[in-house]
Amino acid sequence: MITGKNYIGNLLSSIGKVNFKTFNPQTNLENTVVYSEASTIEIEKAIELAEEAFQEFKNISGIRKSEFLNEIANEIEALGNKLIETYCSETGLPQDRAIGERGRTIFQLRSFANLVKEGSWVEASIDTADLNRQPIPKVDIRKMLVPLGPVVVFGASNFPLAYSTAGGDTAAALAVGCPVIVKSHPMHAGTGELVASAIIKAAEKTNMPNGVFSNLNSSGIEVGITLVKHPKVKAVGFTGSIRGGRALYDMAAQRPEPIPVFAEMGSVNPVIILPNATKNKGMEWAKIYAGSITMGSGQFCTNPGLILGIKGDGLTHFIKNLSEEIVKIEPTCMLHPNIIGAYETNKAKMQTQKGLQTTATIEKEILKNYGRQVITTVEGDTFLNNTALHQEVFGPFSMVVQCENTEQLEEIISKLEGQLTGTILAENDELKNYTQIVSALQNRVGRIIFNGVPTGVEVCPAMVHGGPYPASTDSRFTAVGINSIKRWVRPFSYQSWPNELLPDELKNENPLRISRFVDSVQTQKALNKS
Repeated sequence: MITGKNYIGNLLSSIGKVNFKTFNPQTNLENTVVYSEASTIEIEKAIELAEEAFQEFKNISGIRKSEFLNEIANEIEALGNKLIETYCSETGLPQDRAIGERGRTIFQLRSFANLVKEGSWVEASIDTADLNRQPIPKVDIRKMLVPLGPVVVFGASNFPLAYSTAGGDTAAALAVGCPVIVKSHPMHAGTGELVASAIIKAAEKTNMPNGVFSNLNSSGIEVGITLVKHPKVKAVGFTGSIRGGRALYDMAAQRPEPIPVFAEMGSVNPVIILPNATKNKGMEWAKIYAGSITMGSGQFCTNPGLILGIKGDGLTHFIKNLSEEIVKIEPTCMLHPNIIGAYETNKAKMQTQKGLQTTATIEKEILKNYGRQVITTVEGDTFLNNTALHQEVFGPFSMVVQCENTEQLEEIISKLEGQLTGTILAENDELKNYTQIVSALQNRVGRIIFNGVPTGVEVCPAMVHGGPYPASTDSRFTAVGINSIKRWVRPFSYQSWPNELLPDELKNENPLRISRFVDSVQTQKALNKS
């Protein structure tokens, strides 16, 4: 049952005066449940509970945290069709997408559960003492990763499950021992409450401290601002626009105690199509990319919004084929009237830029809140001289830049802002002649793809979902995969500490049997010390 209330720890609360509803873009009508925006009192209580919970939660064993994460996955599964129906009613996305995203969310939770159960993620490092070392004796120093403290996670508009309430940020933070306060996204507050109820049930079943998780409703920006500015909040996770992410980043930096904001923001995900690829497989790539550009109405952070090629007959034919293929695809519903409104505004701004030509768009009448896909093209010189053309248009929009030569292509790549992904479409024997292009692209992205599409982010240890600013606020970290836990921890050392008072991860006997770096050797062996 959806109540419209906030979860302040394990209690439902609705003392605030601001109410709102979610919206069904398919029916173009508001949904019926009324949600209560969290009040200042409720925000304060949630943070207070999180701070109290942290004192216990940070010391809970990996095995128990693993049980907690697995139980969250179980409880999400137990929500059944109610979760899927609510998801669809708040997003306009199809049932298959909802089911797939639920599966990904559950997989993420179980992946982190396995990680913390095994325990080596703490990166324990031990340098034993050598009191006979000359000229200065060496002391015993032991290091491991420890959790930062209460974390605020902002729900993402385009991923109500995988990047929101129990998504990757939350799963990673809980895995390392950080309580989480979710600022639920107003577009899918019902989906958020259902998932929050699953997390609370899991916490109670596994005897986690009250306050390890809270879910706060919000119709505007005030709740988020209050959370980020609060001195007991120690880190922030955000997926969304450059404007929103940068505002949170600046706000956190201006606190008396600055805190990290790990924001995954805008990206046009440049695709470089080399001459032999346009010549030999241009029609094939045109069809594939028409599908990628329109997938999910273009509402993926890895949507291919920019395609770069070198002028010639091959590129001309590719643009023609891409334009023909994209209009064959039926438009689909976008997430919310606000989303499609921003898409239409930004698309119109782009199309009015001097030198930009629209080569394909949907002309026929379409349903309300459905996005019209668009392909545009522009000369390389024009693109270089107008940075407005470099910006993301969130939706089914892509631009093909026709470069004069390899040198201009390299120059354009080097002047792009940071991106999540970069893709190269080429014949195998062609790539070796474009090493400078590959190098330039590598310098601007977090993930480079060969002969594929950027849409679709595999959840695995090798994945990097991040990139140079503004793709993310810190390109050293990924927002996807088990290594994303490193955002919510800090290294901590014990010097000359009694063995019996050390955490199990650092004790001589290695009771957890984890892999550790001991005197420059990676080993699971115990130390032969009393």
